[in-house]
Amino acid sequence: MVTRLAFWTVRTFSLFPLSPAYSSSRARFSGKCLNKGMDVDTHLFPKSTKSANFRLCNVSGYKSEILEIHAVAPIMHVLLVPGNPGVILFYQDFVEFLYDQLEGNASITAIGHISHTRKVDFIREELQKNEIPIVLVGHSIGSYIAIEIFKRFPGKVKYCVGLYPFLTMNPESKTQLVIGKISESQILSIALCYLIASLGLLPVQALRFIIRNSVAKSWSTDAVDATCSHLSQYHVMRNVFYMAMTEFRKFAEGPDWTFIRERKAQISFLFGDDDHWGPLHVLEEISKQVPGITVAVERENHTHGFSCTEAGSLWVAQHVANLIKNQTSLTLQ
Repeated sequence: MVTRLAFWTVRTFSLFPLSPAYSSSRARFSGKCLNKGMDVDTHLFPKSTKSANFRLCNVSGYKSEILEIHAVAPIMHVLLVPGNPGVILFYQDFVEFLYDQLEGNASITAIGHISHTRKVDFIREELQKNEIPIVLVGHSIGSYIAIEIFKRFPGKVKYCVGLYPFLTMNPESKTQLVIGKISESQILSIALCYLIASLGLLPVQALRFIIRNSVAKSWSTDAVDATCSHLSQYHVMRNVFYMAMTEFRKFAEGPDWTFIRERKAQISFLFGDDDHWGPLHVLEEISKQVPGITVAVERENHTHGFSCTEAGSLWVAQHVANLIKNQTSLTLQ
């Protein structure tokens, strides 16, 4: 029921367009899909010392889905801004791994995209009063959103990391071209949303089988659960396409190079080796426009959707933790 709010709140867009959803930690997840059938040998991955918790947060009258881990005595607060579709269940492994990599010295919050324009309000209402600094971590379009948040809280934000950043259109991407045409067409987008939503009428095991044997062959159980329980809903998919449409329109303007230059010591980017959303020519443009900024390329084949696998979540969590430790000059003990 929560995800059904997403499509209606998107119309109140004023700062940047976003999207939806989640359900409790992996041991307690009670969504449509059951935690059965692990294709990944999970004993090879380190077990998190603390599980992320889920709650609904009322921010300026809007329900937002929050995934969080609170440290006992944090010296910083990491705020994760997800990419489209903003389903925070996709990031549970990443949040837990990052907490461990930061040695329990940082509280971590991932905020879903249901509230759309309310991420700034969330910081004002929940994080502004805390004396500890904020570190922003954005994924895909979330990288762009994180920079926009940074611009509004330059004194509060200590550091900003963009993961596989989607900052501008890629004219060479056929995928972006197709998504752009679908999102701009009400008829095509609605028809596709109904088609995808019809899969949600299938029995749970049938839906899991289709997902596991198509787009999610190497995905974690959390990611498969999120796909089953959220992306098979009509309003969630409508939100996905609406967000894509507004992203593509907004990116005609290009990144705010002036702000990035002014804050280059506080901004880092991680690109994928073969990522059409954040291609390497954008990395080259960033390096040209902002000499000296910290950029890196992931060449471990974890892909743009790194958080859908435990291996990708762990690798990126280690990378982000190292950036935070090295760049913020905060002593983690």
